[in-house]
Amino acid sequence: MLDALLITIFMLAGAGLGFYGLDLLPPTVTQGANVEGARIVTSGFGVLAGLVLGSIVRWSYRRFEANVRSLPPDVLITRSVGLVIGLVIANLAMAPVYLLPLPQELNNFIEPLASVFFSLSFAYLGVSLADTHGPSLLRLFNPNYALQVALWAEGNVVAASAKVLDTSSIIDGRLAQLIETGFLEGTLVVPRFVLAELQTIADKADAQKRERGRKGLDTLQALRQDYPERFVIHETDYPDLATVDDKLVRLTQTVGGTLLTTDFNLKKVAMVQNVKVLNVNELAEALRPLYIAGDSLDIKITREGKEPGQGVGYLDDGTMVVVEEGQRSLGKTRSVVVTSAIQTSAGRMIFARLNSAAAPTSSTPPVKA
Repeated sequence: MLDALLITIFMLAGAGLGFYGLDLLPPTVTQGANVEGARIVTSGFGVLAGLVLGSIVRWSYRRFEANVRSLPPDVLITRSVGLVIGLVIANLAMAPVYLLPLPQELNNFIEPLASVFFSLSFAYLGVSLADTHGPSLLRLFNPNYALQVALWAEGNVVAASAKVLDTSSIIDGRLAQLIETGFLEGTLVVPRFVLAELQTIADKADAQKRERGRKGLDTLQALRQDYPERFVIHETDYPDLATVDDKLVRLTQTVGGTLLTTDFNLKKVAMVQNVKVLNVNELAEALRPLYIAGDSLDIKITREGKEPGQGVGYLDDGTMVVVEEGQRSLGKTRSVVVTSAIQTSAGRMIFARLNSAAAPTSSTPPVKA
């Protein structure tokens, strides 16, 4: 919205300058000419020039904004202070120029030139000195600043980024456990448009979707009660973006945070746009215990496998274990030896064989259909 407004202002200014600029020309130039037609032509050129100039200004502004957002807070504060001090000194330095006994015509030329020169010079000097002596200034207000800077430089202290929650991560339900165990740090940002999407899901006619939406709203209510100092509802919306996923990516870029989701496709889209993403499913997959050939484990064989004689069981985390010659132990908990493990698109799969040296740990008769 701001970009369109900025370009529109430049286009209107160009049109006005082209339309009324002919009045500044000497009458001899426009004498006998079609002034009204010329105004239309110059206005058109003014609109085009305004469009080009507005686009350049918009690009420069966005680049400046990105550079400012990338600055650490301490650098931003010290540079701002240095800039203000430099401009104040520049105004003080201009006082002798105003007192010079020069002709009025010469003063009208020197004073604006000197004002621009002093402002740019002292502003640059103030920013440069802030980069050099800024840490000393901050130590006056925070004696522990030097220790914090040293830890940051060594990589020992990294500020926790804000976590922007999407609808899938809220409905998933494991978010509260991650926060409770301390594995998820930083401010929890819930966009208003995500709340609206959850409410829409909770009002669905489909019972399953309605239950998922209500589960997500209950999760947010619990988080707000348990962690009020970390829970923030962000009111920003982006009417120019059509989908919630696009809005989430834009908001995460704006706040400089990390997007929390269980949506694999959203993660890919966000990573293409250089947005940090935490996928809860990938975290759960990474935390699953690793088994290598030769490891022993106890598994309850719950059903037959695809191949003759195979039995299938599941670990507590849902990993499927295919046991050779396990069909005859259907319904029993047996000790097995891992022969291999593979990673598939559906998750990790383990292949094992019965451990003939171990006796069954429990027995349950198979249930016949």
